[in-house]
Parts: sequence; C-alpha cells; structure tokens
Amino acid sequence: MIERFLEKTSFDSIEEFRRDYKLRIPDGFNFAYDVMDVWAAENPEKLALLWTNDEGACLRFSFKDMKDLSDKAAAYYMSLGIGKGDMVMLILGRRYEFWITMLAMHKIGAVAIPATHLLTDLDIVYRIRKAGIKAIVCAGDQYILGNVAKAVQSCGGEYGPVKTLVSVGPEVPDGFHDLHKEWDKAPAFVRPSVKGSNDDIMLMYFTSGTSGEPKMVAHDMTYPLGHLATGAFWHNLGPSSLHLTIADTGWGKAAWGKLYGQWLAGAALFVYDHARFKAEDILELIGKYGITSLCAPPTVLRFLIQEDLAKYDLSSLKYLCTAGEALNSVVYDTMLEKTGLKIHEGYGQTESTLLLGTFPWMEPKPGSMGLPSPQYDIALLRPDGAPVKGREVGEICVNVKNGKPCGLFKGYLNDPERTAKVWHDGWYHTCDMAWRDEDGYFWFVGRNDDIIKTSGYRVSPFEVESVLMMHPAIVECAVTGVPDPLRGFLVKASVVLTDTYRSKAGADLAKEIQTFVKRTTAPYKYPRIVEFVDELPKTISGKIRRVELRQS
Repeated sequence: MIERFLEKTSFDSIEEFRRDYKLRIPDGFNFAYDVMDVWAAENPEKLALLWTNDEGACLRFSFKDMKDLSDKAAAYYMSLGIGKGDMVMLILGRRYEFWITMLAMHKIGAVAIPATHLLTDLDIVYRIRKAGIKAIVCAGDQYILGNVAKAVQSCGGEYGPVKTLVSVGPEVPDGFHDLHKEWDKAPAFVRPSVKGSNDDIMLMYFTSGTSGEPKMVAHDMTYPLGHLATGAFWHNLGPSSLHLTIADTGWGKAAWGKLYGQWLAGAALFVYDHARFKAEDILELIGKYGITSLCAPPTVLRFLIQEDLAKYDLSSLKYLCTAGEALNSVVYDTMLEKTGLKIHEGYGQTESTLLLGTFPWMEPKPGSMGLPSPQYDIALLRPDGAPVKGREVGEICVNVKNGKPCGLFKGYLNDPERTAKVWHDGWYHTCDMAWRDEDGYFWFVGRNDDIIKTSGYRVSPFEVESVLMMHPAIVECAVTGVPDPLRGFLVKASVVLTDTYRSKAGADLAKEIQTFVKRTTAPYKYPRIVEFVDELPKTISGKIRRVELRQS
C-alpha cells in the first residue's frame, strides 16, 4: 500500500529517511476509498481490527468487513439526511462502531468531529453552537445519552442546529435513531457523484487553549497521508503487526495511533474497550492476543512498570512508542531491563501529525523527542523570529513559506484571528519550547502558555476556572499545573473565597469544590489540589501571575 504514496519505501538510516522520504498525493484523495477499499480488494481477509472489551467480548473485522460495514453505514447516514460538508460529532468511546462510522463519514464527505465521552451537557452545547453540528452519533449509555439530550434541548430542541441523533446501543431513548435496528433498511450504498477536493475538511477536533474557549482544529482530506510516517516508520508497523495505542477516540491521539497510519501500513488495530484502566489487564491482553506494538503515554507506562512484569507473557511485543509528555529515564530503563525493548518517543499536536520522532534507525535518548519527521522543516526560533544558537531554548516552529506541509491543519475553523496568532511570518508556531543537543535531538521544555498535561489529557486553565467561578463560595481563582511523578502534572486551583465562605475553608469545602467541578465539566479536569488563598498574585495591569503560583 505505501508504495502507492511513497517514491521510496525502505530506508537504512535516519539520514536516508529524511533525504528520500517523498509523498505522492493524488488529487481527490479519500482515505476510505483509496486505502481501505483498496485493501479490501487486494487482501480482503486480512485482519484490520481486533476489538475486545472488559466483559470478555471479542470481534474480528477483516478489511473486507470494514469496507462492507462502512458502505452500509454510509448508506444509512445518508438516508438520515447527512451529506457532504455536514458537521457530525462522534461520542463513541472505544466502541467498534467508531471506526465504521469514521470511514462512513469520509465516504459521504461529511466532517467527522470526534469527542470524548467525558463531556458534560455544557461542553456539548458549546460544541453544537460553535460548529453548527447537524448530527450526533453516540454510544448508548445513560451518561452520554443524557448529556446529549440535555445539550440538544438547550440549543432549541428540534429547531436547533442538531437534526439527527443516533445511538449505537445498548440504550436507545426517544428521539434517537437505533443504528443496529435501522441500518439494514437503508438502500444499497452508492458513492456520491460529487468528487471531493483535497482541500475539503474531513476531520475536526476541539482542542483546549490557555485562554478563551476550545479551538476548532480543521484537517483536510490529505491529513491521513501525513500519518504514513507515524504508522509505517515511527510505530515501525507492517502487515504482520497487531498494534495497540492506548487512547480514547475523542482525542487526536486516536487519529495518530488507532486509525490512519496503522492501516496505511497494513497493520491490524487492537482495541480494548474498558470502563476503567487497569495496568494488569493491558499486560494480560498483550500475551493473550499477541500484540506486537504498543504506544502509550508515559503516565500509562509508569503504571505498567509498577506491576510484576515477569508474571506476564510479553514475548510477542516487538516495539514500544510513547508521546504526550517527556519520558522519565526510570521508565525507559525499567522497560528495557524487563522486556529488552527501547521506547521510541515522538512529538506532535492535534494541529499536526508526527513532527519529531525517534525512528527505528536512531538510538533513543530517554526524554528526547528525537529528530524532525522528513515531511516537516522544523526550527527553534527566538521571540524575534531568529533561530536559536547552541543549546538555547526556542519555540518549535514549522516552515510554511512554501505552503502547508501534508499533515498540518488548515487553521482554526471560523477563527482567523487565532489562526493568525500561530501562523505568521512563514512559520506555524507550536507554542511549545525546546532545545537541541549536539546530535540534533530535540528536548521538550514546556509551553509558552499555561496548558496543563495531566495523565495524557490536555486541560485548559481557563475552562476549569470558568467552572470554578460558578461555585457560590468562589470569588476569584487561578488554575495551574503542579509537577507529579505519576501523572506528569496535577491540576491545582488557587481559590479566593467570598466573605460568607471564608470561615469554612478546609478539607470539606475543598472536596465539595472538587465534586462540583467533576459534575459540571469533564471529570479529568477537576483540581486534585485546592489551595485557599487570601489573594492572587497579579501584574500591575491586573493579570494573574501564574508563574508565581507555579513556584509557590
């Protein structure tokens, strides 16, 4: 498959890889038709998806199965009025219907908007109004269905922007279509006659920033090809691989590790649908199903090495990757000692594919993001735009003087001001800071803003603060990240109480505030540390000095 899109498909060194990696991008590219349906024609019985859950179910889908089911789903969604350019939000967790529906959306030409199942009704309302979402396809559990129903009602019910609600079960309340009951009644799928353009938006993610509301990251139809390097070379996958990336489908990491690059490489995806993460379950699954490749954030790897690895059969595992935060050398050394495998780190954003990576021909340096992916021209720049010298810290920037590299986002949808803040003077500015060693390896330093990465999640202080300010006890607050050896960072809230509540400061009120945040927004955002303060440090202009709070 990859020979369809690469002039050269094998490399013997990182130098050769960076020099000779050249993508061929056909006009009117569509991942569902030009990759998945081609696999179905050329190798129909090849395993594409092995899905399991924590209740013991196990389903296997071949490439032909994925073609047939995505055709069936596309016909069904079209019968519900979903068409080219329509915004469709998918809240499906790790249900296998996510992969079928994603391919169906690509075949229709609709814009898929994956979202985490942890969203509250307020989170969903914001997304409906901001993106003009026409349809929502969701897993049928009470929490998700309840929040979706409340959100749609808040946006005007049947007269709001959302026209179609679909549940994949097991529960299907009034007002929701039943995918599994209804899709057999849809007519046979006929590919839409209007051919798409490579510039069409196919995928969009809401991503948190440090100020303002979540941004809409828009990717065009060529975005999957940007992940060819991710799957075939960073993950080092091929047709005999069974790959597991530990990530929820509502996050961009799922597109990185559970979809495009892996199927371009011909690998099979392993998916474990679970309600609660347990390190021992993951370790048991590796041996039971013969998983060959694992990509997980350092937080997950830290949980894995706390187990007695000698108890598990990890002999099938051939390759390890990580991204999301800097890797601790203790984790690297322990995994190497116990499994004989080195961990290959990588770096990128929701706005991009893999920007930096430790590729197979490189010796990993624990904590380093590696070297630039060959499809990106990357530099470290000072605030004045000049390149850094030596080991000086600079902002990771992508050269866009000759146009947008394949894999980089189109911009923040309907938000030219925010787009211009990061895309200017011939560079895309990641807002992430790093330095480079004598071998050219990049080392992450931190954000030039205040985003918090905790247990693999990205949390915007602004979003948490907005919820905190809804609590009657709080008059002012600031949210920062506190370093933590297990989770990377913990969310900390520094809170100024109203006069009425000032005498109640203590553990009970802190717990009440934490519970309030959990119930009001996605639970992963709640502050694990609540600190009561008399006042917040501020600049002369009245802005909160977060740096001072982080140092306290």
